[in-house]
Amino acid sequence: MTKTSWSTALILIAAVLLSLAAVNEIGAGEKLYNGIILPDQWPPKIEKLTLQPRPVPYLQNPPQVIPIDIGRQLFVDDFLIEETNLQRTFYTAQYYPRNPILKADRPWENTGRGPTTIVFSDGVWYDPADKIFKMWYMAPYLESTCYATSRDGINWEKPSLDVVEGTNIVLKSVHRDSAIVWLDLYEKDPQRRYKMTMYHKQPKRGVAIRFSPDGIHWSDIAAWTGPTGDRTTCFYNPFRKVWVHSLRGFVPVGPSNSGVRMRHYWEGPDLISSAKWKSGEPVLWVGADHFEPRRPGYDLQRQLYNLDAVAYESLIIGLFSIWQGPSNTVCNAQGIQKRNEILLGFSRDGFHWYRPDRRPFIGVDETPGSWNHGNVQSAGGGFLIIGDRLCFYFSGRSNCRQGHWDSCASTGIATIRRDGFASMDAGYSKGTLTTRPLRFKGKYLFVNAAVDNGELRVEVLDQKGHIINPFTHDNCIPLRRNATFQMVKWQDTDDLDGLAGQPVRFRFYLTKGQLYSFWVSPDLSGASHGYVAAGGPGFSGPTDTVGPAVHAAASQK
Repeated sequence: MTKTSWSTALILIAAVLLSLAAVNEIGAGEKLYNGIILPDQWPPKIEKLTLQPRPVPYLQNPPQVIPIDIGRQLFVDDFLIEETNLQRTFYTAQYYPRNPILKADRPWENTGRGPTTIVFSDGVWYDPADKIFKMWYMAPYLESTCYATSRDGINWEKPSLDVVEGTNIVLKSVHRDSAIVWLDLYEKDPQRRYKMTMYHKQPKRGVAIRFSPDGIHWSDIAAWTGPTGDRTTCFYNPFRKVWVHSLRGFVPVGPSNSGVRMRHYWEGPDLISSAKWKSGEPVLWVGADHFEPRRPGYDLQRQLYNLDAVAYESLIIGLFSIWQGPSNTVCNAQGIQKRNEILLGFSRDGFHWYRPDRRPFIGVDETPGSWNHGNVQSAGGGFLIIGDRLCFYFSGRSNCRQGHWDSCASTGIATIRRDGFASMDAGYSKGTLTTRPLRFKGKYLFVNAAVDNGELRVEVLDQKGHIINPFTHDNCIPLRRNATFQMVKWQDTDDLDGLAGQPVRFRFYLTKGQLYSFWVSPDLSGASHGYVAAGGPGFSGPTDTVGPAVHAAASQK
């Protein structure tokens, strides 16, 4: 067994052992889009964070029948799987070879503590109304917020704006720390289409909320949140229609009982009302544990520095920034960068996280002269969809030692295949995967699979496991392509309409290939009607209503 396999196995064993000792969290409250029932007390109260992964209730007790009408169904966990002999593989992002894509090349980006052009969360979005990519970033260090645009997501322009004449600054010298810019496509008030939360250090410490019609001209502070720490962010959970605040805090964890960075949770139906928490009201949420990666040469308890999140297809994807040391004091004295790396988590209820792969999804490069030598941070909005790729924007710091130790900071991009967080794999011997009972309203089955050297077939079973004619293995027309959109057809039919509304299972037969996801679409477009994170060319709103048409839109960029 490989080192990675042992690590994954230990994480899973720890989670199972902990779940056996945990209080049964079977839900009795709100029913979610995927059949999960939340507990009456929501969010659930956690008495204490430990250094073990927390159990995930919906994996311990999945729904008897899982609705799959929202989004592509990804195989990041066993929620959808009843039995299989396929092997799961997790993937890390691939760096764009010409990173960084945004560097300090303007006078106002090189003042103060040193050159800085970073997403410190902030935001990267595709605006379907203007049909361009938009980025908000910190420049210079802990001061202003700037704005850039792009036609292709790679080459960025810094327009001359009227906020600070002759610059691309949209908020000037607000003594800022962490910030989030959110393009709210559900907002009915055009003056509040863009939303910003930002931690200020002056004139008071706290998170301020602002609004904007265009992302350039921002309102005065509309509200302050309740008390929290400086690396606080938020995101919108469209599955439950709530704003979720990811609040930085410190709690005693581990044998030393020392205070470490972690997250508190607070939610509400709109951004202003959700911000009115009082001290002690947000609940403990999540922290780092024993299985996080270590920085070589430092035997330190790892900490959860930040958690950004976004809805993608039928999941919430969490970007966990894991701190591995050393302290700011040591970094300042030695002129080195602290190590933060981005790891992934997956949630189907918006609160509990499943994190089976503890390799850095987007990591540092500590070779001399590297632009992302340390302190890697994620972008607000999470990632975008450009054709058949997911594109993650992130910031990193070099060790150039110009000015402040944490400056010389810029922004880059990394990508994976669409839905490509994990795949279920088969070799030369035919493997199978049978789902739990599912229910859908659609008509056409699609898959994302790489079978250009192999074959994929599907059959449909009833709830008792009996094969439903004519949707048999032998009648299925084999798929033998590598594509993120492929329609499954059977001899004489490709329409599942007669099965809509009744519980069925899908059984996938796979040889020499990878299966990433499946979904049932209501029409031949292949639209999944799942969420599209921060958007991308071809999408007209927050969900996929166009199917493979996004490929044509992306190719025109």
